[in-house]
Amino acid sequence: MMRSLYSAVSGLQNHQLKMDVLGNNVSNVNTVGFKTGRVTFQDILSQTLTGAAKPTDERGGLNPKQVGLGMSVASIDTIMRQGSIQTTGKNTDIAIQGEGFFVVNSGDETFYTRAGNFMIDKDGNLVNPNGMKVQGWKAAELENGMVYTNTNAPMEDVIIPIQGKLEAKETQIVLFKSNLDMNAPVLGANPTAQELKDLTWDARINIYDRYGNASNMTINFKKTDLNAWQGSVSIDGIAPEDIKVNIGAAKIDTNNQFNIQFNTNGTILNAAEAQGANPQIDAEGELIVTVTYNMPDGTQHTFDLQLGTSGQVADSITQFAAQSSTKAYFQNGNSMGYLSAFRIDDSGTITGVYDNGVNKELGKIAIATFVNPMGLEKAGNNLFVETNNSGYANAGEAGTMDRGIMIAGALEMSNVDLSETFVDMIVTERGFQANSRVVTTSDNMLQEILNLKR
Repeated sequence: MMRSLYSAVSGLQNHQLKMDVLGNNVSNVNTVGFKTGRVTFQDILSQTLTGAAKPTDERGGLNPKQVGLGMSVASIDTIMRQGSIQTTGKNTDIAIQGEGFFVVNSGDETFYTRAGNFMIDKDGNLVNPNGMKVQGWKAAELENGMVYTNTNAPMEDVIIPIQGKLEAKETQIVLFKSNLDMNAPVLGANPTAQELKDLTWDARINIYDRYGNASNMTINFKKTDLNAWQGSVSIDGIAPEDIKVNIGAAKIDTNNQFNIQFNTNGTILNAAEAQGANPQIDAEGELIVTVTYNMPDGTQHTFDLQLGTSGQVADSITQFAAQSSTKAYFQNGNSMGYLSAFRIDDSGTITGVYDNGVNKELGKIAIATFVNPMGLEKAGNNLFVETNNSGYANAGEAGTMDRGIMIAGALEMSNVDLSETFVDMIVTERGFQANSRVVTTSDNMLQEILNLKR
């Protein structure tokens, strides 16, 4: 039987397989996050009629004589190139610009996807259209009042509690980024009202009690000596004698004043509770002034003023030759509120917007990358699963370690190039036709052999 028949049959079968892949690409031209497939061919074992011979003194060398036995599929690749980004305006739609996959869970099964058409279920879970839960990390509040998301922790379900209640919280810490002008004049012992107005500076911020009541707190700074300033605390609605400040150990005075000393390079040196023979001085590390006052219900509210770190500039009160800017930039208290909206930034950080004016980090959405993303196996429904050749998932924050960034309110579309696909279809069709001609031609040759008997 002629070898050409079997070679042509392999060509027909494999060109038909390539057309199947191309047809699937065209059918998914508008599928969110779809990655196009590509088929490559290779020849198969050739029959050697004569082997190669090396040259001798009498004659030259001879090349091998081989007859090919057809072709086979070398690979069916998933091309992971970036798809175009389409703006949707829906804040739960997320596109990945760059490398990486969203991580979704269904029970104990983990899948990966580029399709970011998510939604929020009634329990606040961020889910894909099949109900699989998007994975990430929840935010936690640190002791200093700052919110932090640990992306090194195990992943968990991403929850956005729309209309969730944020309980009232009393202020426990106030942070400063103030500068006190080193060229400011020293305030005299008996200043006039105009001098008090012109030569003192106020740092103002709202603080909250345990019920969520807001009160304006003011710290009045005045220069008392070279590199020395005095601060006094006042709170709206609270009598001055009911406010006490304390530094370090047991309180040694009954007033609401404290003193701070600066180094000659403008950084803060120490904080002292009171002038006198034995002032309580905090001179190392973080300089903290504890404020205590009596609330109208008879209970006490205590919070800390963090003036900064001794010898440091960042997040500290300083004394440079610049205009005084008495800025208290953060406090961790709030009134009660409800989550009314949220935002997702390019790092995948979810920030909740509450109707009491608080913006609070809720968590982060994870992105997973693979050493060989083309080694992932398609599982249907725009999902991939890990395989032996994809490598392990390396999940982390978007925008780090070659991971792409997230674009909220947009979707990544299919990366199928129709013009390229149609050209491949034409070439595939011609290849199929050519192989079919080999079959008919070989059949005619066999027919002629049969006719020799006549």
